[in-house]
Amino acid sequence: MAMTSKAIEGTQASVAHVHEPRRGGCVVVLGTGGTISGKAGSARDNIGYSAGLVRVADLIDGVPGMDTLLAAGLRLEAEQIAQVDSKDMSHAVWRRVAERAAFHLARDEVDGIVVTHGTDTLEETAYLLQRVLAPNKPLVLTAAMRPASSSEADGPHNLRHAIELASLSGARGVLAVVAGTVWSGLEVRKVHPYRTDAFGAGDAGAIGYIEEGRLRRLRDWPAGEPLGLAVLAAEVWPEVQIVVSHGGADGRLVDLLLDAGVQGIVVACTGNGTIHDDLRSSLMRASHHGVAVLRALRHGAGVILPGTAEALPSAGGLTPAQARVELLLRLLADRSRA
Repeated sequence: MAMTSKAIEGTQASVAHVHEPRRGGCVVVLGTGGTISGKAGSARDNIGYSAGLVRVADLIDGVPGMDTLLAAGLRLEAEQIAQVDSKDMSHAVWRRVAERAAFHLARDEVDGIVVTHGTDTLEETAYLLQRVLAPNKPLVLTAAMRPASSSEADGPHNLRHAIELASLSGARGVLAVVAGTVWSGLEVRKVHPYRTDAFGAGDAGAIGYIEEGRLRRLRDWPAGEPLGLAVLAAEVWPEVQIVVSHGGADGRLVDLLLDAGVQGIVVACTGNGTIHDDLRSSLMRASHHGVAVLRALRHGAGVILPGTAEALPSAGGLTPAQARVELLLRLLADRSRA
């Protein structure tokens, strides 16, 4: 099946643009599993469920108002990429999602892509897809905080919003929509373990809001030059790990990683990118041995401000998980060029 919409762009309060879906185009929905496709033994159980049990085609059938969307000329296609709990997301699934998304985005008749995903690693997948593909069409990730079996399931409305967003004329880049809020794939991060509005974007804020089938956009779409799919072609990806600076930290874990042949380390830092002295010494030693090291903030907002004497480079405002993806992509790009 496939979907579309007609775009009417206007100005509201001189800062917001209102977009409506097109009519007669196509949206492809790629399923990867997650809570949105999870099931529990009781409709009252929102925690003790198994993720990745409901097929993406069945999720589409449960979207409220789908008959209306189809009657308006929307065409939807569904493709199952994986069925995993996103805590178990793998490099292989990332590569497969990127490949299939790129394939469908290249089709003239496709207006946009939706990826159903788990919430736990959504920020990593979104960041990777934007850096690799930076698409001129919308590539929208959506998820749920309640399983499909729940009497309070939020997945059906989130999926509808994602389909509406993917069909907008002029929309572009990797986006995420959860609980009616639209985030950039470069900035989105999970900020709560239970609430249905579980996402934020640090200091950046939302791109906009889905309201009655329309997008009220507050700022521009994600941008950037794509690294290209070739960067993911390696069969064996570099080993990149995350360590945390904290009270009582030392460098033993870094030394073990160095002995194990790690190629990149992200350190989740305190303060303005500060690192416990004992840990920092081991990280500097790893850097001198050719291991790529990147500093990230262990809290969810702000950026590492320049101007300190710190010799290790920073990831700016990226979360440690996003910084790991960034470092991984840099190493893959270096390998590809070599």
